[in-house]
Amino acid sequence: MPNERLRAVMAAGGWTYEALAAKTEVDPKSVERWVNLNRVPRRTTALRAAEILGEDVHALWPAIRQPRKARGVSPDLEALYTQRADLPVSVFIDLFQQARRRIDVLVYAAVFLHEAYPKLNTLLTERAEEGCTVRIAVGDADSPNVQQRGQEERYGHGIDSRCRLALMHYQPLANTSGIELRTHGTTLYNSLYRADDQMLVNTHMWGVNAYAAPVWHLRRSAEGGMFDTYAASFDAVWDTARPVEG
Repeated sequence: MPNERLRAVMAAGGWTYEALAAKTEVDPKSVERWVNLNRVPRRTTALRAAEILGEDVHALWPAIRQPRKARGVSPDLEALYTQRADLPVSVFIDLFQQARRRIDVLVYAAVFLHEAYPKLNTLLTERAEEGCTVRIAVGDADSPNVQQRGQEERYGHGIDSRCRLALMHYQPLANTSGIELRTHGTTLYNSLYRADDQMLVNTHMWGVNAYAAPVWHLRRSAEGGMFDTYAASFDAVWDTARPVEG
C-alpha cells in the first residue's frame, strides 16, 4: 500500500525521488520505497525528510513514535543544541527556504549568515516574490544596549561594527516589496530566526558569545505555547524598531 500522504506532499512541492534522496543523503530507491511500498525510514532520516518537505513527521509516517518528554517540557520544543556553533548554516538556510508565509529575523548582527551563505539576500527576495512576508531587525550600532552587550561578551567595539556590517548586508533589501528592514536598540535576550511555524532561538548568556550559547528549535504545536511567546516577543521589539530606508 503506497504512502499517499507522502506522494501528495512531494508532488505539491515538485520533489522527485532523486532530489529528496540527495537532500536526505539516501539512495533514490529508498525514497521510492517510502512512497510506493510505505516503507518507514530511520527516525533521524524521517525527521530530516519531514523538515525538508515542511510537514509533520508523524503525519507522513504515523508508525514513527513520538519521543517521550519529561513532565513540564513544552510540546513546542523540537530539539535543543548545546551551542549555535553545533548547527551548520544550512540548518538556518533550509528553514528559510521552506517558508511560505513568514520569515522573521531578530538579531544584533548575525553576520555569520551572509558570510557563510552570500546568496542570502537572493533567497529572501525569492521568498518575498512568492508571497512570503519578511521582517528583519538588526541592532542599532549606536544603541547603549548594543555597546553594553559588546562589553559583556568581551567584544569591546566589535559588536557595534558588526551591527553596521549586518545593516550593509541587508540594506539592498530595504526597498524590496514584501521585505521590511528595521534597526532596534533593545536589550537582546534571544536572537530569533522564524520561518512559518518553526523557529530557532539562540539564547544569550552574560559573558558568552552568541555562537557558544544554546539554540532551541521550536515548532508551533498549539496556540499560546512557547513558540507563540517568542513570536510575541519579536512583535514587541519590532514595534519599537526604526524603519531603514533604501
